[in-house]
Amino acid sequence: MSVEIIAEVGQAHEGSLGILHSYIDALAQTGVDTIKFQTHIAEAESSIYEPFRVKFSYVDKTRYDYWQRMEFSLTQWQGIKQHCQDVGLKFLSSPFSNKAVDLLEKLDVQRYKIGSGETNNLLMLDKIVKTGKDIIVSTGMSSFSEIDKTLSYLNDFGNQVSIMQCTTKYPTEPEDIGLNVIGELQKRYNLPVGFSDHSGKIFASLAAVSLGADIIEVHSVFDKQMFGPDSKSSLTMSDIKQLVDGVRFIEASLSSKVDKGDNTGFADLKHIFEKTLAINKNKQMGQLIELDDLEAKKPANKGISASDYKMVVGKKLNCNLNQWDFITGDMFDD
Repeated sequence: MSVEIIAEVGQAHEGSLGILHSYIDALAQTGVDTIKFQTHIAEAESSIYEPFRVKFSYVDKTRYDYWQRMEFSLTQWQGIKQHCQDVGLKFLSSPFSNKAVDLLEKLDVQRYKIGSGETNNLLMLDKIVKTGKDIIVSTGMSSFSEIDKTLSYLNDFGNQVSIMQCTTKYPTEPEDIGLNVIGELQKRYNLPVGFSDHSGKIFASLAAVSLGADIIEVHSVFDKQMFGPDSKSSLTMSDIKQLVDGVRFIEASLSSKVDKGDNTGFADLKHIFEKTLAINKNKQMGQLIELDDLEAKKPANKGISASDYKMVVGKKLNCNLNQWDFITGDMFDD
């Protein structure tokens, strides 16, 4: 089964339906499997007291106003989902309220992605898990004990669950990425494990695939200089295309075993690149071959192999040799 590559649009659309649809078309050209959104309904999710990044926007007076600007109607979401299907992308979204879950259910979504800040929101998880649908759980702000509690709750319902290692830091520095956690999650929970990256580079995701990640998720942006909370943590379209190529390359490499004990396929190349012993100066009959008289020259099979040089050192020649002649066994009497 191939690694699933998810490109998150998040809030990169800036509340513009036109920009959002542009992301769908652009990401369809990168080779990703899935496009992910965030479903925000301000009145159900936020309040005027929300402190996070209140003044980060030139447009919004409060964070509540920002979430309102990120909303789309059911009809608009239906068009978004249909566009994804039309270009061959799977539709995925993270809800941030029970009301958002209700909206996504009206869209008949097939899976849910749980954002890092919602992992302990058992009220919303209760609503999601009862749909019977697959769930991807992000763990960016969660300790193992919190993950244990969430997964124990989900396991009672029998949904197919995947878990993602990520770090809630934008952008994430190399020392905070936690690639080691991928293996720890695999051993601890015996579930499909993925990696959600906020570094703004492709390197950690490629490493995660090599470590056995089943899912890769990255944020997307048209240009890192665009306004938005995730721009510096995101990948551009060309970055994502390179990431997809890299993931598929690594997948093919990992799935194709090489037998290092069998080199018969290199027989012709060995003849071309390996070497035969040659003399590096004129030598007369009766003289002894010394180590400093020897050179190794292409191709192989023109005489004594360079690997057998010790067998000729100290031997007496029974003929004259010119510089760069290959050395053969019949040039010695014994």
